[in-house]
Amino acid sequence: MIPDFIKYLQQENAYAQYFMKDTGEGQKVLFAEIISRMPNKISTPPELWGPWLYYQYIPEGKEFPVLCRKLAAESKGWMKTVSSYVIGVSKEEQVLLDWNEIAERYGYVHVGTCRVSPDHNYLAYTIDVTGSEQFVLQIKDLRNDCVLPTLGVEGVVSVEWAQDSYSVHNVPLFVENDSGFCVDIASTKDGKFITVYVINATNLQTGIQRFCKRVSGVQYFLEHHHGFFYVLTNSRNVGEESSPSSGEYYLARCPVENLQSTCLQNIIEPSGEIFIQDMDMFDEHLVLFLNKEGSSLICSVDMRTIINCEEQMKIDELSPWFFPLPSDMCAIAPGSNHDFTRSVYRTVVSSPVCFPFEIQMPDAIVDYDMSRRTFCVIQQEEVINISHKTKYHSNNGERSRNELLGTTSKKEDNIQNNEVQRWSDFAEIYSCQEKEVISHDGERIPITILFSCKAHKKGQSPGLLHGYGAYGEMLDKSWCSDRLSLLDRGWVIAFADVRGGGGPDPSWHKYGSGMSKLNSISDFVSCGKYLLSEGFVHERRLGAVGVSAGSLLVAAAINMYPELFQAAILKVPFLDVCNSLLDSNLPLTVLDYEEFGNPQLQAHFDYILKYSPYDNIPEGLCCPPMLVKASLNDSRVGVWEAAKWVAKIRDKTCTQCSSSVILQTNMSGGHFGEGGRFGQCEEAAYEYAFLMKVLGES
Repeated sequence: MIPDFIKYLQQENAYAQYFMKDTGEGQKVLFAEIISRMPNKISTPPELWGPWLYYQYIPEGKEFPVLCRKLAAESKGWMKTVSSYVIGVSKEEQVLLDWNEIAERYGYVHVGTCRVSPDHNYLAYTIDVTGSEQFVLQIKDLRNDCVLPTLGVEGVVSVEWAQDSYSVHNVPLFVENDSGFCVDIASTKDGKFITVYVINATNLQTGIQRFCKRVSGVQYFLEHHHGFFYVLTNSRNVGEESSPSSGEYYLARCPVENLQSTCLQNIIEPSGEIFIQDMDMFDEHLVLFLNKEGSSLICSVDMRTIINCEEQMKIDELSPWFFPLPSDMCAIAPGSNHDFTRSVYRTVVSSPVCFPFEIQMPDAIVDYDMSRRTFCVIQQEEVINISHKTKYHSNNGERSRNELLGTTSKKEDNIQNNEVQRWSDFAEIYSCQEKEVISHDGERIPITILFSCKAHKKGQSPGLLHGYGAYGEMLDKSWCSDRLSLLDRGWVIAFADVRGGGGPDPSWHKYGSGMSKLNSISDFVSCGKYLLSEGFVHERRLGAVGVSAGSLLVAAAINMYPELFQAAILKVPFLDVCNSLLDSNLPLTVLDYEEFGNPQLQAHFDYILKYSPYDNIPEGLCCPPMLVKASLNDSRVGVWEAAKWVAKIRDKTCTQCSSSVILQTNMSGGHFGEGGRFGQCEEAAYEYAFLMKVLGES
């Protein structure tokens, strides 16, 4: 970096510190609140894989996790194992990787991926110690607790093991010369094949085999099961060089010996309003990730049904078991699920709402037994010291199906009534509402709204609207105990699921990207106006927050409707769209042509120029107070984008207003920051203090 630019960033940091000086005590109070809700030790339940139980925990007082294991045979029963890892570390525990040691050595740590070898003797992991996301491969011999001498492999994106575990080949098998494509590798669940093309993991000497020719927009995801490749694809006519469908996925298969897309046999097609999004495969079961009108569903299908399938069928014709969920507003994500032979599927159920009442719910880890079609909640995040003297229920053991769904049997009436009463008490405190907002073209945009029933004041409360709207990604609405510090002070927190992100149907991304990007900005504005018109938020107290590409959404909305938002937080912001996409030397430029368009094409350039935040700051604008956060080593969004944006804001807008725009640059971190759990609490306290300073507390 140029020394003058570094000096400029340091000066901006000094100004941000001066601006926030009067919030110092408030930050301390908020930080103390946030950490007081966290348990001393954060753990994951053990996962049985082979002869070992693998798990992670964050030691008391530490920032980062520790990856551990112990032999399952040394435990006396599953429940004893769960109890022992919660209350303390036993002598049989083996530490595989300690993030804290790496952070203490280098001052920064980002572990990209961890892969235990099939024989459980080695751990391959990638680390970034600068924030640049240039990951270096390390291999640790778990038998003697020794990291092997450096292999000299840098810039590693992904790692998979061959069946013979550790042997050094380090010979290129495939090189991608087109910068419009990424190369990633993955192992089939049974470990027998590695896919980028296809590599036999049991015999690397056979080389690689191509599955299909490239067709723009067509995707293939391969799994292997007893001599057949099962292929999830968005090609409507599998086996033909056809254009992709509008986000709908189909399941097909072909024998291993006839590995060609032209040999595919259709197996499962979308069913009505249910769309296939992903799959996971086990020896006895197929797991399907589904979307129904924006809601996440997961089901399992007996593999015997699939094997005997002779013609294409719809999902409901396969006798699926839909995993029971507490609410249609829940998000369900897979756990690690390493063991191909197991019939239990681990998930993380997360939501801003709680079962059986619509309130915020800490993440729950749920095991679904696909053979017995039963399930249990094996862990729920513990949150302590919440307001109103109401405490979340935390249970590290099993909970029944009835308990999860909030229903009871006669034998359980006494216990269940007590449990329901606890939830009922808490349900009276917070409210979560899911609404639909009519956008500029009549499209209905989902918005999720959280507030405290006691602290919220209709038409008077401050509010914060979150948005992202890119890459087809769902906006993260999962449980976050930090937010209670705002909710308990009367704030409204809302999430706008605008087009361009994930949504109620597969076309949601398409109609908010490329030459339709203005739709996502208009959707966000419509959601903001709705919060004001319906009295959720005071008309002069609405703030907005965007991260990375979500900052484009927020900043563009502020340019177009400068009086709508009275504050904003832009984190690692993508703001200078035209100039960045014209620089093909930047790492993500060519890949982003598909998402935002290629400004080298005149029509695309003209369209991008309509909304690019950097190019549309109105002259003399009375801009709202803004906290702009950047990272010096960010390889995804250059730090100069935030710096240029703030400099231009200062140059073009009202001098008095722009004095409330501050730029805070992390001088050592990358796109994902650098803090562990306490560092993240400090960041949240800083951001909340900024919002309270410029919008008021209640």
